[in-house]
Amino acid sequence: MGSILTFIQDSGFVGWTIILTGLFCTALVVERVRTLYFHYALNTDEFTKKIFNMVMGKKNEEAIVLCAQMEQKPLARAFKQILEKSDRDDETIFQAQDIAMAETVPLYTKRLHYLSMLANVATLLGLLGTIHGLILSFQAVAQADPAQKQALLAHGIAVSMYTTALGLAVAIPAMVVYSFLISRQNELLEQLTEKCSKLTELLTNSHIVGFNKEHVFPEAAASVRAGNGPVPPSITAKSS
Repeated sequence: MGSILTFIQDSGFVGWTIILTGLFCTALVVERVRTLYFHYALNTDEFTKKIFNMVMGKKNEEAIVLCAQMEQKPLARAFKQILEKSDRDDETIFQAQDIAMAETVPLYTKRLHYLSMLANVATLLGLLGTIHGLILSFQAVAQADPAQKQALLAHGIAVSMYTTALGLAVAIPAMVVYSFLISRQNELLEQLTEKCSKLTELLTNSHIVGFNKEHVFPEAAASVRAGNGPVPPSITAKSS
């Protein structure tokens, strides 16, 4: 433990700054892992199957209640927003999906980009420390007393190596963890997009009437029922 503290202390102000950056990275990783892998975790297939069965059984109110009970899950929150508009026209349902996606996606993506930024900052700080150590070394060679020159030169080289090592020690794990978190984030976003689209499709399809002549050509059908003559050949050809 003492050697580690000596290592950090010898690296100087830049080294302590890198350590502080590493602490920020650790806190961010813990928060994002807890959120993406535990807090937002959901058996997506089982949950969507329940919701879809309720919708097909015309039990939209029960589906909304189930989503409200799990509203801390982003997918359930998005479903709830869409289902609340299920009694409206198709355009309103699509608008509800867009709004739900716009409000839910940031829950998955927030703060994670800072981890990549901090990893890059740690690398650059290590480079800065390297340059600082080289400056100290050159100053020792140019200006120091011959009796102290060797010690000052060694100190400058040590600062260069220590800060470089610290920067890489923070940046490499941060980038590795960032890759795993990005993969998890993309997986959740793909599930959200897919399931919300399927729910919207299910709701809008339930509003579609049959494609027969009366629905496709209502004016012509009304004319026939009123006894105003047969359906024009052009309309008959189109309908067939």
